[in-house]
Amino acid sequence: MSAVVTRMATGGAPWRAAWRAPGGSMAWLIAGGIALAALNLRTAVTSVGTVLDEVSTGLGMSGATTALLTTLPVVSFALFGALTPAMSRRMGEHRLLLTAIVLLAAGQAVRSLVDSAAPFMAASTVALAGGAVGNVVIPTLIKKHFPRRSGAMTTVYSTALAAGTMVAAAATVPVQQAAGGNWHVALGVWAALAAVAAIPWLALRRGEPERRSTPARAAGESLLRSRLAWAVAGYFGSQSLIAYVMFGWLPLLLQDNGYTSGQAGVVLAVFTGLGIPISMVVPTLATRLSGQRPLVIAFAVLYAAGFAGMLTGHAMWAWAMLVALGGGTFPLALAMLALRTRTAPGTAALSAFGQSAGYLIAGAGPITFGLLHQVSGGWALPFCLLFAALAVQVVTGWYAGGDRTLEDGGAAGASPLRV
Repeated sequence: MSAVVTRMATGGAPWRAAWRAPGGSMAWLIAGGIALAALNLRTAVTSVGTVLDEVSTGLGMSGATTALLTTLPVVSFALFGALTPAMSRRMGEHRLLLTAIVLLAAGQAVRSLVDSAAPFMAASTVALAGGAVGNVVIPTLIKKHFPRRSGAMTTVYSTALAAGTMVAAAATVPVQQAAGGNWHVALGVWAALAAVAAIPWLALRRGEPERRSTPARAAGESLLRSRLAWAVAGYFGSQSLIAYVMFGWLPLLLQDNGYTSGQAGVVLAVFTGLGIPISMVVPTLATRLSGQRPLVIAFAVLYAAGFAGMLTGHAMWAWAMLVALGGGTFPLALAMLALRTRTAPGTAALSAFGQSAGYLIAGAGPITFGLLHQVSGGWALPFCLLFAALAVQVVTGWYAGGDRTLEDGGAAGASPLRV
């Protein structure tokens, strides 16, 4: 083992063998590192949402600042996600993911200690930057180290991501109550979880070979001309828009239809929790199919039926669960990042482009949905936005779900991605 570790530091053949060996200890270490990192990617987002009133009151935030705080995640995911490939070429994926985890931990720790809005927003941006980088670099690591097991590892990734999202949303308030109502403590505990996630990557830090210069900088320009890249971005963005609208507005929709705030909270918790079993199934199923169009259509049907049912105002919890099942679009979108590429650099480029453009699309969703609700005074008009997003999802998902890869051009007449 010592000989392998020594050669790992120099980028020798045993380093590659260690990663490629299905049962090698290094493969298990990186798989565990991916799972721990994914567990933390959304804690900075969902932990704040559950104590937003207390945070905004305690920091003296204006309504505009509070609205900015709720929009900050999608803006950060889009901006910092777009910068990730360039940083990856300079630092390497292992060191970059370690840096992202450190940013997550530091940002969440600092914001739990401050007592004014400006440093809280700045620290939140640091934490969200770490989450954005992790969003993009983890699919690349999966493609690089588990090319023949990308479905299984995407299942690990998306399941851990869903679990972290739910746990942070569900546990922050109980932690706050246990701490005597102190929201600082409730937010600070997630920094400790991020610190634990850094341990495997500290062990792996010296095992990554030096970066080699490649012509990958032209990838961004190639993606702008790729119909497949735009289709993946459209699919990722439309499903994210629907998800963020549901997370933000489902409780109020339920309360307007006779649910108490407590009942609405339970429905939202189950709605979020369903993402875990869904994430355990979808990536593996998607990998077994040569094309993912049947899944695209199946999830679209679930969404359409759920939205139509919600508009009736009856049995809202049942329709909400149907929409939650339609949320299998998220692990499917993550799986497509690897399935539509043949190489790790290709996955990195598509992951950055698809997620950055997608989150820009998604960022307008909750705000637009709220404005339409305010203007109309009801839910029919804002739901038109969801049906429009669903139409985009079907069109882009149909193309992105075809059996093609980005490196081959993705469409007749499109230039292949050069990495």
